[in-house]
Amino acid sequence: MAEYLEFVFHQNHFLHVIKGDITHERVDAIVNAANQFLQHGGGVAGAISLAGGSIVQTESDDWIDRNGPISHAHPAFTSAGRLPCRYIIHAAGPVWGEGDEEFKLRTTIRGCFLLAEELKITSIAFPAISTGIFGFPCQKAARIFHEEIFRYFEKNPQTRITLVRMVLFDPDSCKSFFAEFSGKD
Repeated sequence: MAEYLEFVFHQNHFLHVIKGDITHERVDAIVNAANQFLQHGGGVAGAISLAGGSIVQTESDDWIDRNGPISHAHPAFTSAGRLPCRYIIHAAGPVWGEGDEEFKLRTTIRGCFLLAEELKITSIAFPAISTGIFGFPCQKAARIFHEEIFRYFEKNPQTRITLVRMVLFDPDSCKSFFAEFSGKD
C-alpha cells in the first residue's frame, strides 16, 4: 500500500495524502476532529491536546465560554501550544447515524477552508474527520474529502493555501483514503 501521494493544482498548489501522525505536521494549521464542546478526551482530539499541552484545552474552554458550541460550518481555532504548527482548527464533524452526515462532513471541510483563509495561512493538515469514534465509514469520508479538496482548488485558483495534507493514522483510513485518491477500488 502507498504511504504518500501528491497532486499539483495550478502549478503551485499541492495536496499530499500521507500516512503519519498529525501532531508532527509542520504546517500553519492542523485540523482537530473535535466535538462541538471542544472537550478533547480521546482519538485525534486527545492526541492533539496531549501533544499541544494544557493550553489547548484552556483556550478551547475559553472559546466555548465566549462563543458557545461550534457547528459544522463554523469551526473554532486556538494556538497550537507545543505542536510544531501555528494554529489548531477545531472542527466538529458529524456522528454517523444522526442524519444528513455526508452534507455535514462537506460543510465541516468547507468551514475549515474558510477559517484557514481568514487566518491567512498557507498550509493545512486534515485528519480523517469523523471516521474514528464518530463512526463515519472511511470509504465514504475518503470520497467526500477527495471531492471537496479538489473542488476547493478548482474554485479557488488564487487561494493563499498552497499545501493541503491529508494525514492518516489508522489502517482503515489509510486503506480507504489511498484507494480513493489513487483511483483504485
